[in-house]
Amino acid sequence: MPYEIHQGDALTRLAAIPSNSIDAVITDPPYNSGGRTAQERTGRTARAKYTSNDAAHSLADFPGENKDQRSYTYWLSQLLAESYRATKTGGVALVFTDWRQLAATSDALQAGGWIWRGALAWYKPAARPQKGRFTQHCEFVLWGSKGPIDGDAHPVYLPGLYTASQPRSGRVHITQKPVSVMRELVKICRPGGTVLDVCAGSGSTGVAALLEGRNFIGVEVTPHYAGIAELRLAETERQIAEGTTDPDSEAVEPAEA
Repeated sequence: MPYEIHQGDALTRLAAIPSNSIDAVITDPPYNSGGRTAQERTGRTARAKYTSNDAAHSLADFPGENKDQRSYTYWLSQLLAESYRATKTGGVALVFTDWRQLAATSDALQAGGWIWRGALAWYKPAARPQKGRFTQHCEFVLWGSKGPIDGDAHPVYLPGLYTASQPRSGRVHITQKPVSVMRELVKICRPGGTVLDVCAGSGSTGVAALLEGRNFIGVEVTPHYAGIAELRLAETERQIAEGTTDPDSEAVEPAEA
């Protein structure tokens, strides 16, 4: 089982994943950040929120960006609790977030049963400066474990700071993460183990997992992006089989995307 993509609601789909079968949960949920009022939260699509007015692309929108902070924390707690059930003892969870949702994400991680282990920083050199303010150069990855971590079983030393700009050329998702960053993160999963992404988007976590010799299970609620993820993973698997992957390439993209 190199990879599986399941289209549908994450909580519903997670129920079918056997307990104690996952080695690492690595996911990038909708942040639900910003929006001081109910009108701001519900009146903007994800595309309007994350895309500048002069953007040259027409990438597809995605749902799930209009929760207030309390409902977001509750939803994420449920998601991480069900992911905890599916994960083996000693396994880990890595959850992307931004500065606004740091506290909510750490609460949800711990409410889900995980031992909070720390925060990683993804530094984005191309972040947009703001007059009179500090530039928001970083997003974050909060991580935890299901019980103690056996470092002797998987003796890996990983950095806590990652530098890469969001993909521009060939980007197929509004909030697509760099494959170069994801390839480093999936190394927390033992070789040959299984990575689960419950908000798979266009499949960048899965592409990274396959490139690093891990299995992958992805769940994506949007049919459009689930289809793109399937195409990208199939293309990655083909290139691995043919030995044509480029280790210096930022991403693996199918011609159809």
